[in-house]
Amino acid sequence: MNEKPSYRAWFESLRDPTERYPLDEVVYTDRNGGLLRVVHDLAELKKTSAGEWKQTFEDRAHKTTWPYGSGVWGKKEWVLPELHNDNVVSMYEGNTNLFWAERYGKEIGLDDLWLKLCGNTHTGSFKDLGMTVLVSMVKEMRASGKSIRAVACASTGDTSAALAAYAAAAGIPAIVFLPRGKISTAQLIQPIANGAIVFALDTDFDGCMEIVKRVAERDGIYLANSMNSLRIEGQKTVGIEIVQQSDWDVPDWIVIPGGNLGNVSALAKGLDLMLELGIVQKRPRIACAQSAQANPLYLAYQRDFEVFEPIAARPTLASAIQIGNPVSYEKAVAALKRFNGVVEQASEEDLAESAAHADRTGLFNCPHTGVALAVTRKLIDRGLIKKSDKVVVISTAHGLKFVDFKVRYHEMRIESIESQHPNPAIELPASYDQVRERMLREIELRFGT
Repeated sequence: MNEKPSYRAWFESLRDPTERYPLDEVVYTDRNGGLLRVVHDLAELKKTSAGEWKQTFEDRAHKTTWPYGSGVWGKKEWVLPELHNDNVVSMYEGNTNLFWAERYGKEIGLDDLWLKLCGNTHTGSFKDLGMTVLVSMVKEMRASGKSIRAVACASTGDTSAALAAYAAAAGIPAIVFLPRGKISTAQLIQPIANGAIVFALDTDFDGCMEIVKRVAERDGIYLANSMNSLRIEGQKTVGIEIVQQSDWDVPDWIVIPGGNLGNVSALAKGLDLMLELGIVQKRPRIACAQSAQANPLYLAYQRDFEVFEPIAARPTLASAIQIGNPVSYEKAVAALKRFNGVVEQASEEDLAESAAHADRTGLFNCPHTGVALAVTRKLIDRGLIKKSDKVVVISTAHGLKFVDFKVRYHEMRIESIESQHPNPAIELPASYDQVRERMLREIELRFGT
């Protein structure tokens, strides 16, 4: 009789695998200040065959059996296997659309382009995938008697929205630190509406990060930024979902925007696990897309990652990745090396025009997705991505979070950018004759019919 697997996981130092901690311990770094990672007992996971894992995940997807209908918790054994289901805090995140961008792909020279629309989730960004895991663990820790007064994060918008929503659902106090005046109104109002304690500080993200680390160290507040490896466990499911939605076929390329770089290492971690368990037989190539205004990884890549220097990130339309000293740099570099990865940058004009061009084919892109789309096009033009390659672009957030960016683009009010695809509203008197004349002219101009 086969023994039932006993799935388990723990924190482990990136540099010293003998340094381990249980997942319910309040710890973010190893003894030398290096990052931790969550490690799963592969021997136990391998007791279940690749075919059985695939069938289990297919059976759970979109179902209502708690908590397995979630795109994250449907893979619970690969995420937090020992967490009690009663402590899961889920909004049924994940399972987001893998959108075939047929028309846009053809226009930029690809036969098989897809967008993973991570913004089609509860708070409108991929950050939900990691926050459900972190807040669930905090709920279990508090239930077991650990003293955690609140959870806190530094954010450029999306992390704070996810933390505030999941903490509110769990009844846990949340504190967020935002750079004042540097995030969209929609991103600011989300944590406010969910009852978080919101601090808008006169600094950038890196300055907010320094403060939240001190609060976590000194004041009994639990750190919810991506240097906390629990977040990565949820975020890694995006790569698993892409493969599952592709009938377990691995794309040739995945292009992902990079800021604090936890998403890059998370994407690779999920794909690596599938390879280890025999579910897939190859790795895709990963392209990390950075804004040219906030490009420390790109600059390091230009020097073969031999030197890394934090920079002062300059203002960018892609505000969520305006980060000059990414916490997860070391993990991201290791991931890119394993996946034969590349790093490319996009200018402000490139990201704005790429987002607008794709919008004209039915999408509604955030500026960070614009960065990834611009980089995709650059790699096509360079010949690195081939016409026949299957390419998946990670769309990290919903465009509705950035309507101010879109309004300014279409009203041609973005400084130093002359919009190539503007489409402002046409204001006319309520006259049938005037409306008809203009309507027919616009149809002829735009569509030639």
